[in-house]
Amino acid sequence: MEAQTRAVIAELGAVADPTRLPGMAHVGINVDRALGVSIPDLRALGRRYRPDHELALDLWRSGIHEARIMASMVDDPADVTREQMEEWVGDFDSWDLCDQVVSNLFDLTPFATSVVRAWTKRPEEFVKRAGFAMIAAHTVHDRTAPDRTFVAWFPAIRRGATDDRNYVKKAVSWALRQIGKRNLELNAAAIAEAETLTMSGSPSARWVGRDALRELRGDETQRRLRSAS
Repeated sequence: MEAQTRAVIAELGAVADPTRLPGMAHVGINVDRALGVSIPDLRALGRRYRPDHELALDLWRSGIHEARIMASMVDDPADVTREQMEEWVGDFDSWDLCDQVVSNLFDLTPFATSVVRAWTKRPEEFVKRAGFAMIAAHTVHDRTAPDRTFVAWFPAIRRGATDDRNYVKKAVSWALRQIGKRNLELNAAAIAEAETLTMSGSPSARWVGRDALRELRGDETQRRLRSAS
């Protein structure tokens, strides 16, 4: 491990609060190698070091939960390879690590769309979640993409909705809800998809449909979309 990496990990230890660990575990975060560092503290520390691809790789290799999240904050998307993405996604062992890495880094790479197609079909729970988290992140980061980009992901959402694993189906709902919050046209399309899911023979798909409809039809979402149109 490089000296700089050891110094950064020491800084993480200095701001860690181990009393946070039970609460993290309670919401499903794997704390086996966690320190108890908050996301705001990770972001503040990460801003001091980014972009630094080599530091990111070394932080990831440490295996420490928060160091891996910070790796996604300091890495340069331009330096990330598809091979690196495959290696890291295979190491995902917690929903928060998955979502942070996807949103902070993977979705900003040139490989984002291609991995959505691949990962949403993979059997591993956190790899599959990463594919749908990528869709959710892309709706936020790519403000110029045409509506057809997001409509094209509906078949993947239909397939993924039948997966009854908790971390997958929640990510599928997240992806559908984020698509439906882009504009009124996509909201109507996402509501139609969600309604179809509620009539599925799959209990998981019905859950995804109902979960998505609550937000997509909600007063807050509808007010925001109408005010933006």
